[in-house]
Amino acid sequence: MMNKQIAIEDVIATIPDGASIMVGGFGNPGTPFALINELRRQGQRNLVIIKNDANEDSIGISKLIENGQVDKLITSHIGLNKVVVELMNRQLLNVEFYPQGILAEKIRNAGAGCFGFLTDVGIDTEITDKSQLIKFQDKELKIESALYADFALIHAQNSDNYGNLVYGSAAMNFNPLMAMAANQVIVETPNLVSSDSLSPEHIHTPSAFVNSIVKVEFLTHEYQLAGA
Repeated sequence: MMNKQIAIEDVIATIPDGASIMVGGFGNPGTPFALINELRRQGQRNLVIIKNDANEDSIGISKLIENGQVDKLITSHIGLNKVVVELMNRQLLNVEFYPQGILAEKIRNAGAGCFGFLTDVGIDTEITDKSQLIKFQDKELKIESALYADFALIHAQNSDNYGNLVYGSAAMNFNPLMAMAANQVIVETPNLVSSDSLSPEHIHTPSAFVNSIVKVEFLTHEYQLAGA
């Protein structure tokens, strides 16, 4: 196995304008704040961001949105972010909503190599287009396609140099799924540990899914909010 540690400015520079990016986290916990801040500093534009939520205003991916770098946000809710709500209402940001479980399953399907799945969730609501409906086993069901991305930005509580990852608390909700569903997976961790300190049964994402690792420090107000 190879050492995948890399400088943060170098790895974020590999992300081009127009990229689709999954961003881990469940609210603030598990959000890769250092990677997001570097992406904001470098200024890539026309991005498609996939995240469970929009963080709060002036925090996390909201910084990218407020900086005009994001064309589209795919998410399950934005209610804690008044800035993003206003941008959506003014039609300055394209927001695509999915129920939280459906969003997670779309990402999981991509990581599992599937093209999509059938569901009846939201079938009679505005999130369903009639073209998605089919008859299956005498039921009307909706086709949900798998959701892939060019990149995934992930925060791990612990990682070794090879990219074997351990997540903390609510980061388990989306980070493992996103690490399987993107072409390039970039991980930040405050704890770069030796491989022999990680028990195989405690590893949440194995190194095969990880391309790059950045060692970060918990120095920002955002990490304090996340309880990291």
